[in-house]
Amino acid sequence: MTTSLAALTPPLTELAEAYGVATDFWDWQGNHVTVGLDTVTAVLTSLGVDVRTPDSIERSLTNLREAPWRRMLPACTVAREGEAREIAVHLPDGAPLSVRVLLEGGGTPCDLVQVDRYVEARDIDGQRIGEATVVLPRDLPLGWHTLEAVAGGAGGGVTSTAPLAVTPAYLGLPASMGHHDRAWGFMTQLYSVRSRRSWAHGDLEDLGEIARWSGAELGAGFVLVNPLHAPAPTVPVEPSPYLPVTRRFMNPLYIRVEAVPEFGYLSGAARTEIERMGLELRARNAADVLVDRDVVWEAKRSALTMLHTVPRSPGRQADYDEFLKREGRGLRDFATWCALAEVHGPIWSQWPESLQDPRSPAVAATATELADRVDFFCWLQWVVDDQLAAAHGRALAAGMSLGIVHDLAVGVHRDGADTWALQDVMARGVTVGAPPDAFNQQGQDWSQPPWRPDRLAEVAYAPYRDMLRTVLRHAGGVRVDHVLGLFRLWWVPEGRSPLEGTYVRFDHDALVGILALEAQRAGALVVGEDLGTVEPWVRDYLRERGILGTSILWFEQNWDEGTALPPESWRDLCLAAVTTHDLPPTAGYLAGEHIRIRAELGLLTRSLEEELRIDAQEREMWLDLLVSRSWLAEAARDDEQAVVVALHRALAATPSRLLGVALTDAVGDRRAINQPGTDTEYPNWQIPLADGSGTPVLLEDLFDSPWAATLATAVRGRPDS
Repeated sequence: MTTSLAALTPPLTELAEAYGVATDFWDWQGNHVTVGLDTVTAVLTSLGVDVRTPDSIERSLTNLREAPWRRMLPACTVAREGEAREIAVHLPDGAPLSVRVLLEGGGTPCDLVQVDRYVEARDIDGQRIGEATVVLPRDLPLGWHTLEAVAGGAGGGVTSTAPLAVTPAYLGLPASMGHHDRAWGFMTQLYSVRSRRSWAHGDLEDLGEIARWSGAELGAGFVLVNPLHAPAPTVPVEPSPYLPVTRRFMNPLYIRVEAVPEFGYLSGAARTEIERMGLELRARNAADVLVDRDVVWEAKRSALTMLHTVPRSPGRQADYDEFLKREGRGLRDFATWCALAEVHGPIWSQWPESLQDPRSPAVAATATELADRVDFFCWLQWVVDDQLAAAHGRALAAGMSLGIVHDLAVGVHRDGADTWALQDVMARGVTVGAPPDAFNQQGQDWSQPPWRPDRLAEVAYAPYRDMLRTVLRHAGGVRVDHVLGLFRLWWVPEGRSPLEGTYVRFDHDALVGILALEAQRAGALVVGEDLGTVEPWVRDYLRERGILGTSILWFEQNWDEGTALPPESWRDLCLAAVTTHDLPPTAGYLAGEHIRIRAELGLLTRSLEEELRIDAQEREMWLDLLVSRSWLAEAARDDEQAVVVALHRALAATPSRLLGVALTDAVGDRRAINQPGTDTEYPNWQIPLADGSGTPVLLEDLFDSPWAATLATAVRGRPDS
């Protein structure tokens, strides 16, 4: 007879450790925290581990220990360039063994040398299994290769193959930067940046215009955009670009309808209707209203559905066919989910049970019935890809060394396309977030299910690779939001507060290595957003691998001394900026917007008076530094614009390789784009670009802005002209 668990026992602790589940940790205030039994068991259950009773825990431990002995080769090996990685091979005890590497690009296979190391054989499933160790040579080229192991003699042997990734030891800056040791660029929330031609929502043509202007006229080297991942194709449209339904495919809201080549071949009535919708939406650009994605998507979906019916030229059709072939099953799964979501709603866990399995006969039959809509959503991805390629091309043609730098969200919606199509590698019953820290003292729940580290390795990281390749296809770089997620994530059992979560470790060597490999192939750099509670060794590791960090001016302090960190002491391998999308624009921050909002929403854990006092001290600390360096006149301490310029001069004095300027700062906006820890309490991700008085600013007005040129001059570190 078995009994239920009453405490965190040593076997359960061992099992948790094996799966990377923390049973204790140190919080942001230096306190040692022991994780509760309920949290540990809930997280292990989400990983498919049976921990209901002491007996089931022992069985789970046994299965875990024996699992490597049941396969000849590891599911996937990820090694660094120049590393003599040892690989354990399991085979019938005493059988001869040969192992070689089949190179990705072809050529002569590379035979591996076996190490003379004794390991006691084991009885596994009635068979005596031994372990041999082979070593990878240090001179293997970068790439995705194949390990091939043969156990036994010729003709009667058993062969096993497994993927082998050889990743860059150091990524660093791409060759496109040439002799330039740094680059600066605007950081944009593209949906908020409208022109006189966009439909009440920034689009990829607008992105190309921003790149051309800032690159050719202001000397910018990149434009950093918010994540362009796709939301559900239904209304209401999820406003957060950091809560998409997929991270592999793009948001068709960013399509410029009139730039689709087939627009020129529309019939008169259809063209007239599309022009009417465009005119109606463009009228919203000058109004002081929030970005209304629902209205925009209803109009664009209707217009694009009409465009989808227009016959394509033979060349265009061939390009589309090639796109379909390249994207394969992943694209078809996404498009099928979108078509089903139009019929049954975006929450797939509420669909008929027969449609909840993407490989079910019912899904195949329904996809056939909805073939035109499935093709429509495939076609949308082709159109987005084409327009994104054009925007990146314009950026490079304008002289930018990097062009478009994309943003990779940390996760996806719990009932989105990725969690439906990739159920075998996504954990259920938990979401990721962040533990309490100085800025979010109640912790955060981002409502996003994580990858399962064990299953991701089992499938050789294929979904991760596919996602990275799409994001990097038309990019000079990628910013990885919450890069700590490649090392560990804060898992919160569903139904519990973020305070009741725990950390789960990932194989960071594999995840960072694969990211570096795919970026190197794309000729791109990688920026890791390493703000918040990050262990120092993580930043050291990322630097060692050539991954840039992130420095935000307000957080660059000597915390023990209560002084601003001198700009010369900042990290060189990082993206430095005054503000970020989780803080108000600089003018708003100087006015205390971040405190006002949190106080009104009840998000403070300290008194309002104490928050205001601490904020005033920190602001004065920076003003003192600016005045001491002659970047700001003493008499100008209360001059908002003078302070904003001086803060960007401080950026220019850092050794940081990338300097980011918030586009909101270039127009004097004061309103926060996003308030972490809120959902409907604040209009997150819906604020259009506006000046300090709230008057919308369109792209055409921005291009003639002397203030934008002044900030560009400041961040370049050159005297004002």
